[in-house]
Amino acid sequence: MLERFIEQKLVARVRREGGLCPKFVSPGSDGWPDRLVLMPGGKIAFVELKATGVKPRPLQLQRHAQLRDLGFSVFVVDDPAQISDVIALLTAKNRRKKTAAEPNSEARP
Repeated sequence: MLERFIEQKLVARVRREGGLCPKFVSPGSDGWPDRLVLMPGGKIAFVELKATGVKPRPLQLQRHAQLRDLGFSVFVVDDPAQISDVIALLTAKNRRKKTAAEPNSEARP
């Protein structure tokens, strides 16, 4: 499947889940992932999109390693079926119950 079709499916799915999926552009610096995934609750990941069966280039793998070293999640998606896995990992990654000791985020000091 072509990269642009997989990209369209990712953007649509993230929006359905209440998130944003802007194109990530870094002028003058190559190899960065194609999309940012910004999900409710402050969950952020980078997604590299590839046509089915195509692997990231060495520079892209280097950028992925840089981002992971900084603590960010980076996913390589080359099949639309992987999109559900990415969403599930992101929404479960920081999922926890709010405790009574936590302040209400809407409350004013």
